[in-house]
Amino acid sequence: MGVTLDDKLVVALSSRALFDFEEENRLFDEQGDAAYTRLQLQRLDQPARAGVAFPLVRKLLAFNGDGQHRVEVVILSRNDPVSGLRVFRSAKAAGLQLERGVFTRGQPPWHYLKPLGAQLFLSAHAEDVGAALNAGFPAARVFSSSVVEADRHPGELRIAFDGDAVLFSDEAERVFQANGLDAFQNHERTHAARPLPAGPFKPLLVALQRLQAAAAEAVPIRLRTALVTARSAPAHERAIRTLMDWGIAIDEAMFLGGLSKGPFLREFGPDFFFDDQITHCESAALAAPTGHVAAGVTNLR
Repeated sequence: MGVTLDDKLVVALSSRALFDFEEENRLFDEQGDAAYTRLQLQRLDQPARAGVAFPLVRKLLAFNGDGQHRVEVVILSRNDPVSGLRVFRSAKAAGLQLERGVFTRGQPPWHYLKPLGAQLFLSAHAEDVGAALNAGFPAARVFSSSVVEADRHPGELRIAFDGDAVLFSDEAERVFQANGLDAFQNHERTHAARPLPAGPFKPLLVALQRLQAAAAEAVPIRLRTALVTARSAPAHERAIRTLMDWGIAIDEAMFLGGLSKGPFLREFGPDFFFDDQITHCESAALAAPTGHVAAGVTNLR
């Protein structure tokens, strides 16, 4: 039987999502591909610094700690293959066991998400993220300026999600955008018992909970999840009922009624936070690694 990733949680991410290649990327923007490749080759034996998604990847790979291969992390990058050498060397120096990578030298790499069966794609390239979302894959553009604290909560993988247009569809958000807060609250009160349709990140949350159940007591790391939403009562009920209908249990829920999310995320301390609105991402990035999910009506403007 051939090798398969069908029973794994597969995470694909770009080189800039995993490592801090911002200086190298500026050179690429200023001088082009050849200069970028030369610099990466010159720094081949210089391990890159941790990037926005580094804590997330390190903790996900910890679910393989007992020798069972539950998580597969794949580099999916517009880098050239020579630059890919530095990525793998940097991963080895950081103690990350990465075995697979696709390097496309400037071409969109998101097409390879399908044969990988990826449940998450992280990239600093907005066009690739948008294409991946349109193809049905959970995907987010990393905020490269995010605060990264690699050593927080060493025994837990903490991930926080926005609700509408991330875990849930943008059905309710469309009502809010079209008719305002009162109409939104009335709509959600009326439909409280009807589960919201799934959003782009429901498959990831399901896969994460399946991973936690499979690992059980075998590894010393636990998953802790949070819903961090601008909803407030009475619209909170439909969100909770939807998760219950899906058979998903989250650990924390924050119904903030429009308050800035950053201070609350600073207290929760996630290894990654996903939101569909740029303003929330900007606030969140001051507290934690953050990814923008370019889905839903707010991203159609």
